[in-house]
Amino acid sequence: MHLDHLRLRDFRNYARLDASFAPGFHVLLGDNAQGKTNILEAIYLMATLRSFRGVGGAHMIRQGQKGYFVGGKIVGQGEHEIKMYWSAAERKLSLDAQPVRKLSDYLGVLRVVVFCTEDLQLIKGPARSRRRFIDLLLTQTHPGYLGLLQRYARALRSRNALLKRHSPDEAALDSFSAELVKLGNEIIRFRRELAPKISPLARLAYRRISNDAEELRLEYQPGVKQDFAVELAQSRKRERTYRSTIIGPHRDELQFQLNGRSAAQFGSEGQKRTLALALKMAQAEYLTGLHGSPPILLIDDVMGELDVKRRSGLLPLLERAHHARGQVFMTCTEENWPRELGRDWCRWQVKAGTMHVRG
Repeated sequence: MHLDHLRLRDFRNYARLDASFAPGFHVLLGDNAQGKTNILEAIYLMATLRSFRGVGGAHMIRQGQKGYFVGGKIVGQGEHEIKMYWSAAERKLSLDAQPVRKLSDYLGVLRVVVFCTEDLQLIKGPARSRRRFIDLLLTQTHPGYLGLLQRYARALRSRNALLKRHSPDEAALDSFSAELVKLGNEIIRFRRELAPKISPLARLAYRRISNDAEELRLEYQPGVKQDFAVELAQSRKRERTYRSTIIGPHRDELQFQLNGRSAAQFGSEGQKRTLALALKMAQAEYLTGLHGSPPILLIDDVMGELDVKRRSGLLPLLERAHHARGQVFMTCTEENWPRELGRDWCRWQVKAGTMHVRG
C-alpha cells in the first residue's frame, strides 16, 4: 500500500498542494514551522479522520478561509480515491466518488502508523491516551469495532445524563445499564484478545532499541474485574455520589512495567521515549503481519530527539518497509537529518507552505 497522490486546499499553511509519491522513502526537509508536519497530519487525517496533534477540524483550516480540502489516491490491492472537506457548516467524505455512509466501510482503506513527540503521552499521559492506542489498532483491523465503540459512548452519555438528575428514572437507568453491559463486554473481549498479540511485539522492539537493558511487561487492566452487570449494580450507590458511571471499559488501563516497576512512575525520560517508540513499532509490525503489507510510516522529527542507539533500533522496521516496497515519510531539519540511514530517499524541500523535490 502507498499514497500515490496528495491534494490539499486551504489546509494549515498550504493554500494549494498537488504532489505525487512513489513507494519508498520520502524525507521532508526544511526549517521549523514551514509545513513539514502538516503533510504528515493530512495523510494521518485521511487514514483515521483525526489529527495526531489532538486538535479539531477548525484548527486545520488555513487562516482566513472557511474550510479545508484533503484528497488522496491510494494504491494497494486496488486503487482508491479519497476526498474530504471540512468547514464549520459542512463535512463531506467520499471514497471512490461515493459518499461514505458507514465509517466501518472506510477505515482501513489507508493504514498508517505515526511516530511523533505526542507519543510520550502513551506513557506519561492519562489512561484515555492508552485506550485510544488500543482502539485505533482495533478500528484498523476489525470493521465492526468502531460502531461498537460509538454505540457504547452513546449509551454511556445517556446513562450519565440520567445519573445527573436529582431523581433518575430507574427503569430507563436499568435499560441503559443493560445496553452498557452488552456492548461493554464485547469491547473488553476485543481488547483482552489484542493485548497478548501486541505484548510480545512491543517486548521485542523494546529489547532491540534498549540493547536488552530492561524487560518490558505490558498488561491490560479492564475496569471490570469479573462480572460487568453485577459490578455495575453494586456501584449504584457510589454512582449517585459521583453522578456518573464509574465501572466499565471507559475506565480500562494499559499498564507498562520495566523490570517489574511502573514505567510511568519510575522510568527515566529515555526509557519512556524508548517505550513509546517500541509501542509504535509493535503497532506497525502487527498491522504488517495481519495484512501482509506494511502500513505507511509517518515519522515526525523523531530522529532528532533520539540518540544513535535508539535510531539504530528503528532501522529493522525501516529495512522491512524497504524490502516490502512500503512507504515512509520522515520530517527533518537539515541539522538532524539522519545520514546514517543512507539509502535512496526522495528528498523534498518544504518552505512556507510549498513543497518541491530537491535535486
